Amino acid sequence: MELYNYIKSLHLIFVITWFAGLFYIVRLFVYHAEAKQKPQPEQDILIKQYQLMQYRLWYIITWPSAVLASFFAFWMLFFTPLGQSWLQMPWMHVKLVFVFLLYLYHLKCHQIFKQLQNNEVKHSGNFFRIWNEGATIILFAVVFLVILKNAINWVFGVIGIFVFSILIMMGFKLYKKIREKNQNS
Repeated sequence: MELYNYIKSLHLIFVITWFAGLFYIVRLFVYHAEAKQKPQPEQDILIKQYQLMQYRLWYIITWPSAVLASFFAFWMLFFTPLGQSWLQMPWMHVKLVFVFLLYLYHLKCHQIFKQLQNNEVKHSGNFFRIWNEGATIILFAVVFLVILKNAINWVFGVIGIFVFSILIMMGFKLYKKIREKNQNS
């Protein structure tokens, strides 16, 4: 059981750093997209700096954290008795669906990262602000599932995620209106 707790601790540490990387990389995407609107030479200076920051964050923190979080998760699930019993539980099946969605989110972020490294900005800063909430929604879902472990209770958690998402979108629209008003003043 002591080995299991070490594995679980390492898994949690790398999940936290993985999410930190995902949250920050998309924030850098916002800054990168907005730098395209700046005049020269400011634009070139900012974009070069954001590309360097993105590169370091992505390959030194985010990808290694994703790999190590996954490694320790597989170890817990497939090589410990407790993990194997969890694979039989419905809440774990739902959690694994959200983890799969997290991998898809990560891969889409990688695609965007590659585009921005090639200076192809296909989305606006506003798109990236909304995109950043994807990881938040997944994080909420997984935490509720892991903590509550009850099919009925996690449903309330997931409903809470959707309510939270709606509030975030409303807050984003309000922020955008205030920002536009301040720019016009």
